Amino acid sequence: MTTGYQIKEQDGLYYLTLQIVDWVDIFTGAVYKDIVIDSMRHCIKQKGLQVFAYVIMSNHVHLVAHSSSGQLSNILRDFKKYTSKKIIETIEMIPESRRDWMLNQFRFNASKHKRNSNYQVWTHENHAILLYSNNFIAEKIEYIHNNPVRAKIVQNPEDYLYSSARNYASLSAVLEIEPIVLPVITIK
Repeated sequence: MTTGYQIKEQDGLYYLTLQIVDWVDIFTGAVYKDIVIDSMRHCIKQKGLQVFAYVIMSNHVHLVAHSSSGQLSNILRDFKKYTSKKIIETIEMIPESRRDWMLNQFRFNASKHKRNSNYQVWTHENHAILLYSNNFIAEKIEYIHNNPVRAKIVQNPEDYLYSSARNYASLSAVLEIEPIVLPVITIK
């Protein structure tokens, strides 16, 4: 297990990258992105997750997030467990042209780890980076919001539906979040 990007301060503000195993581009379909949005919404309402910025790309999710309960690792574990189950159920249920290939990828990855059952959808890491200054926070939010622009999916960050750039632009959004107003108090 890697040790470089662990969540050591459970109540800290983090930039997180949650990645699908083998970079499988599962989030090209809205149905899978909606699973992530619904689960984030649940974690916000029920578990104390505070999301300040996010984007769902084709094979990963970026977040700037914090846990008001001081249990960020537990929230992310539960989020990944639930979304994995729902993603696998959805792949098996709906017409999916890449069904066999994706299930084989997820099954193969599960076979490499004792703690997995039949499928592994997410990597075990969260690539967590503690945010310690206003400039660093602003840099990560800008990176998140411009990810779909750099990928040439949209021309403007706020045009991408599955991003908090819409919240920051005061547009309707699929997930209500609290935009960060800088300056914020950071670690000294």
